[in-house]
Amino acid sequence: MTTLQERIAKLMAETGKTVGDLAEIAGVSSSAVTQWKDGPTKSLKTAPAVKLAAATGFSAMWIATGVGPEKSGATPFDANAKPAPLGMRPYPVISHVQAGALKEIAVPYGPGEGFDVEYGDDDASQWSFFLEIEGDSMLPDFRPGDRVLIDPDVVPRPGDYVAARNTKQEATFKKYRVRGIDESGHEVFELVPLNNDYPVLRSDERHLVVIGTMIEHRRKFRRR
Repeated sequence: MTTLQERIAKLMAETGKTVGDLAEIAGVSSSAVTQWKDGPTKSLKTAPAVKLAAATGFSAMWIATGVGPEKSGATPFDANAKPAPLGMRPYPVISHVQAGALKEIAVPYGPGEGFDVEYGDDDASQWSFFLEIEGDSMLPDFRPGDRVLIDPDVVPRPGDYVAARNTKQEATFKKYRVRGIDESGHEVFELVPLNNDYPVLRSDERHLVVIGTMIEHRRKFRRR
């Protein structure tokens, strides 16, 4: 995967745009673009990446994260997109469930890696996606085959359900519970399974990063 510095250099070389041009397009200061180009910034937020993509023809996801093709069109999940019903939006469905409490759901962000598409209201952020639940750590409320819409731009509140990942880019879907503030001023939180057979995970015991918050739950009903 390329670094942000390499991606910005490539973008500038192919489009002929200057630091000042990119700053004006993205709605940020020239010093911010200089940090993108020379470091230490490692990734971009959604808004400037989308603005740069619209003006340059590069993929917003590739600019922001380095994932996926460089030029995949206007939306980050074009490879999964189908014509959406009026007022609706296609979201990629991500799966790849892995064994173990912390490896329950792996979350690939790249376009084309979703195995299906779910349609829903166009009221979630640019990078939202569905996860398909496998495993029984969240029974009885979340069953294997259920799908949850995860929005990376929604900050979780205590009691929300979240997808979180560790440094190995492995993720788990659990209930979010705040436990306090550590000595460095960082929030300590727990990821709580609903099935008591699985352990509670704590952010002060292992490196956990919240990917996004669940904003919709679609249940799969089986018929025999």
